[in-house]
Parts: sequence; structure tokens; C-alpha cells
Amino acid sequence: MASPTAAREYNAGQIQVLKGLEAVRKRPGMYIGSTSARGLHHLVYEVVDNSIDEALAGFADHVDVTIHPDNSITVVDNGRGIPVDIHPTEKISGVELALTALHAGGKFENQEGGSYKVSGGLHGVGVSVVNALSEWTRVTVRRGGKVHEMAFSRGDKTQELSVTGTSKVTGTTVSFKPDGQIFEELTFSFETLSNRLRELAFLNKGVRISLTDERPTSEGAEAKRDDYHYEGGLREFVEHLRGNRKPLHPEVVYIEASRPEAEIELAMQYDDGYNENTFTFVNNINTHEGGTHLTGFKSALTRSINDYARKSGLFKKGGLESLSGDDVREGLTCVISVKVREPQFEGQTKTKLGNSEVKGAVESVVAEKLSEYLEERPGVGRAVIEKAIQAARAREAARKARDLTRKKSALETGVLPGKLADCSSSNPEIGELYIVEGDSAGGSAKQGRKREFQAILPLKGKILNVERARFDKVLSNEEIRAIITAIGSGIGEDEFDLKNARYHKIIIMTDADVDGSHIRTLLLTFFFRQMRQLIDAGFVYIAQPPLYLVKKGKQEQYAYSDAERDEIIGRYKGGDGEAKGVHVQRYKGLGEMNPEQLWKTTMDPETRTLLQVEMEDAVQADSVFSRLMGEEVEPRRKFIEENARYVKNLDV
Repeated sequence: MASPTAAREYNAGQIQVLKGLEAVRKRPGMYIGSTSARGLHHLVYEVVDNSIDEALAGFADHVDVTIHPDNSITVVDNGRGIPVDIHPTEKISGVELALTALHAGGKFENQEGGSYKVSGGLHGVGVSVVNALSEWTRVTVRRGGKVHEMAFSRGDKTQELSVTGTSKVTGTTVSFKPDGQIFEELTFSFETLSNRLRELAFLNKGVRISLTDERPTSEGAEAKRDDYHYEGGLREFVEHLRGNRKPLHPEVVYIEASRPEAEIELAMQYDDGYNENTFTFVNNINTHEGGTHLTGFKSALTRSINDYARKSGLFKKGGLESLSGDDVREGLTCVISVKVREPQFEGQTKTKLGNSEVKGAVESVVAEKLSEYLEERPGVGRAVIEKAIQAARAREAARKARDLTRKKSALETGVLPGKLADCSSSNPEIGELYIVEGDSAGGSAKQGRKREFQAILPLKGKILNVERARFDKVLSNEEIRAIITAIGSGIGEDEFDLKNARYHKIIIMTDADVDGSHIRTLLLTFFFRQMRQLIDAGFVYIAQPPLYLVKKGKQEQYAYSDAERDEIIGRYKGGDGEAKGVHVQRYKGLGEMNPEQLWKTTMDPETRTLLQVEMEDAVQADSVFSRLMGEEVEPRRKFIEENARYVKNLDV
């Protein structure tokens, strides 16, 4: 208990007030998510979002982004330009207000006739946060026939707004260099920015976005540049997402409607694959966790297709009474984009739409337009329903397989897969499940583990590639059934429940060779396609066993990379620089380590390294899995040709 003296000393003077942008620099994670590479790239998105807002309002159609050699960024648009007149209450220019005040901007004007009806950006904190977290920021505004410039350093003004020239065009240029005092990572990824800018160009048809990388390359090539411009908008987005999968119908279904609750735009197409790929956006924000717009779409799609099948007599031929939501979405690629005036976000990562009124709006629009579309194109309706009927039959076979899995479920009967060495604790928050390649490594792991909280599930050989298999075939695979039963959360949209997961750490532990990499990739494909919620919740990890053991006499150290191995050898060398008596052992298989070594290097929470599997970009992840794990050979060949030069250690 605090002493009376200490209690008396707590007064108003002890309350810290963070003025202006001090709060942003003090706790940047609150505003941009993190100070890692993700937060670094978020700075660019905040500036680009302002330019896209101008495009959404109908005042801009071109955005240029440039990465300079020093990893500074410039974003140029041809919008109206940030206002330069003096704000009536704040008594500073609109430019200075936008750059120095949180939540200042036209996007917060909510009355009719305000600057923006809707705006992008999850946090709405805008360019002021970019200014606060940058070593320097320069803004150029072309407006009213004049060029205005202003400069800042770490949020503080270093140059007053001044007229520096004339201009016949309008727009805003923002240049900034992220602050090394704030960010752990200062190098921008061209690919990361490219994926997001391409996405924005798809979502905002007609807007041209370019990305230029001026940083020198090892080959000394010219600056890298990509242009993104899609007059087809979401139609082209769906074609891009579908990739090499064969479409069931040549034309992408496109729906667009305006309702008081939301502007609704949707494109969809079925293909011959087995996976559903539905992506949802609200005001250009990728809503990974779905929400009311997705619920409305699913409900309308299931009802419309069932109604059409009954009217057309297709159920009689198929011997069914109805199709489930999973049946009608098999092989579907769909993008739903809604623009909502005041979106309410919820969920684990604040990317789930909560506005209840949007569900009804999307549901009614999709039901009306899709029913019309199917009536006008009976060939498309027939192809879709025949595929869904096949999916329903497979679902029935899968149900039988699932019943078999459920009989073995720990939750139902207490019987776990025979090969699973379970932990003694029943608390999932501390429970860890190691999925281990092979019986040899599984034996070492079982002996070396801490039985209280670590469970071991050895896998026999390679699991099924779920990218190329229907659900019933997935569930008939013995190794996959063992994984499902051990985890305990169920599988499939109707049965999966994250709360039932028996472990909050599911750790993939495979050998450091080609086979190990392949098994790891197959497991990641399975989790991504069938149990994505585990990845979203942060439950999936990859173990990092050492590559080398370096010994000299009684000294020994483990190395997890070639560079670390060379550094250890360098330390063990004598004064003459010779590595006498230094012995290096290369670990190719986990089974080469005894239980004590495996515990010490890969399983001990105090010393191990685990990589958490995160999904920053679901669209890109889907594209990669489809390309590299799908039926088509050509996309894989192209990927290998493009990336072969980056291979350092080829294991053949």
C-alpha cells in the first residue's frame, strides 16, 4: 500500500500531457501498428490514401509513388491540392493543420457537401503521423495557379508555407524520409508496395498509379517502374486473382449499386478449382476478418442459387433438396468492395466490418441482381449448379470422414491419434503442438520435450497437397485427420471453432533440406486453405533448428546460418588465423540430433527461435499458393525462371 506521503504527492502537475505530435513519437505502434517493416510501409499507405480520397471524390486520376536511393518516398497526385488558406478557428494554414494535427482533414467533415463522402485509411490519422515519424517531410501544393512549399523535421516546422512559383495544374506532392530513431527497418520493399498499389488501382477503376524504384541494383539496370491502371476495375481484379484456373463461364459477373447505407460493387467468377477465394474491402481497406458485408453476400448467394436450381428443376436431376453455402462457393473467386460513410470496425485486427445496416443492403442488392443475371444466362446457372451439386455429394462423403475424425476427437471421447504424445496440461494458452517430420525426429522430440506443455505429433511422409484436392479427399488423408483431431478445433466453416483449439502454439518442425521444405510448404498450404483462422489468430509457428554445430576442443556453438557459422569459426581461429581443431557438423535432419540437443536448440522456450506465420496480404498469399501449389505447371516454371538467380544453396 502506498504511504500517505506518496498519495499526497500525486497532483495535477504529475499528469503528463503529450502535445501535438509528441504522442505519436512516444507510442508510434498505436497509430501505425508497429515500428517494423509493416509500420514503415504503412507510412506510404497513409499518404497514398489521401490521394485516393481525392480520386474517390472525383478530383484526381493519377498517383505517382517514387522510392529514392536513400529510401525516402515521394507521392504526387493531380488532385485539388491541400487548402493553403487560413483555418477560421485554428488560425494556421490548411497545409500546416493537415501536417501537424491528428484527425485533421476533409475526411472528418460529415455533413452533405463535405470534402469527402467516404475516405480510405483504417486509422484516419493521415499525413500528420507520417510527418511525426519522419526525419524530414516536404510538402508542395499546386493550387490557385501558385506553387506553395513547406518543410518539417520530426513533426516540427522548419520552413514556413511560402509561394515558390506558378503552376497551371493542381495537386499535392509529399516527400518524406522515415526516422531511424523510430523504425527498426528503413528499407522499403518494392514488392510490398507494388501489391498494395495494384490492389488500390483494381479497387478504384480508371485511376492510374505508378511505382518507381530509383535505388541502384547490382546489375546496374535502369530504375524499376510499374504502372497500374485498370478500366475494368473489379472485373480485372477477379481475373488477376483467378490466375491460371479455368473459368466455368467466360464472363465475370459484375454488380454495382448505390444504396443509402453503402455504395456496393462486386465481381465474381467460378473456376474448376475446389477453393473459395473471396476478398472483401470497405473504403479500400482489406477486411481480412469479413463482417456484415460478407455475411450479406453469402446469404444472398446461397439463397439465389438454391431458388434458381429449384425453379429450373436441377435439384430433381441431382437428387438433392438444397445446397449449403460451402457447396455454392466451391471454386468461387469474388471481390466485394463497399464504400460506407461511417464504417465501424471490430475484431482481432480491427478489420471486420460491424455496421449492421450494410448486411441488409448487400443482401438485397446481390439477391436482386444475381437472380436477374442467372435468368438471363441459363448456361451459367446450369454450370454453377452442376458444380455445386458435385460439391454437395463430396460434402456428404466428407461428413462421413468427419464423423470418423470426430469419433477419435479428444473433445468427444478423450481418444487422440495413437502417434500423438500429448502434454499433461489442459490449458491451451501454454500448450504447444510440435508437428514433426518423421518417426526418428519424433522420437528425439518426445524424449527431449517438456511433457507438461509440449505435445509431439510425428508425420509419416508428405501430407496431401490440399490445393489440388476436394474436401472429401482432404479428410480421407490419414495424416491430415491426425492433425485435425490433435488440434481439436474442427474443420470447415460450419464446424471450425477457434475456442476449441487445444494448443495456442502449433509449431511446424521439419528437416533443413528439400524434403523438409516441401513438407513445411504442404502444411502451410493446408493451414492456409482449411484452417486459416489459426494463422489469423497467430497460433502457427515454424521452428528454426540449427544448421551447424561448430566445435573446438570442449567449446561448441550452434549456428543457424552460414554467416553465423563463419563468425564462430573466425572466433575459434588461433592468432595465426588457422582453423586448427575446428570441427563443423552440418545438420540435414532433425534425427541427427539427440534429445538433449534438440531441446536445447529448437524446443527450449528460453533459447529457441520460432518464426510466427503472419498473413499481411491475403490476396498475395492466395496468388502464391495457387501459382506454386496448383495444377498448372507453367506458372511454377515461370516463377523458377524469374527467381532462380536468388538461390544460394541448391540441395539436389
